[in-house]
Amino acid sequence: MSGHDEKRVAAGLKAAIHNPNVSEQAKERVQERLQQFGTSAEETPSERGAGGYPAHSTDAVGHETNRVLGGYKATLHNPRTSEEAKQHAREILEADGYQFERPEGITEDEHQKRINAGYKAALNNPRVSDAGKQHAQEYLEQHGGF
Repeated sequence: MSGHDEKRVAAGLKAAIHNPNVSEQAKERVQERLQQFGTSAEETPSERGAGGYPAHSTDAVGHETNRVLGGYKATLHNPRTSEEAKQHAREILEADGYQFERPEGITEDEHQKRINAGYKAALNNPRVSDAGKQHAQEYLEQHGGF
């Protein structure tokens, strides 16, 4: 597959399978192509949440795994949390594969560009509250995001 990223092609094929406007015949051909990639339509990223867990998966106690990890992430940013609690949260997240260091090859400018892009996306997201949009607007003004 010259010039194409196989992961992106597979993602497009998976999207086609879940698209109600695609014929059953086309979906069968797409499924055959996915098998050539060694994957299946059931392995869709949209069905996975933080940490790569299936959406709504639960731990042994019945807690939703993604919500638990989200709580640990929030702990890291809470100014009222003790350093001991933050260290525990870091250990749990690291054990789950969460990275705290910027990936190799990402410059500070690129990192800031990605942060600004996230705030810009929040401004246009209908699921973001007015207070969240206001915060995004203020952040972008302060950090030259416009």
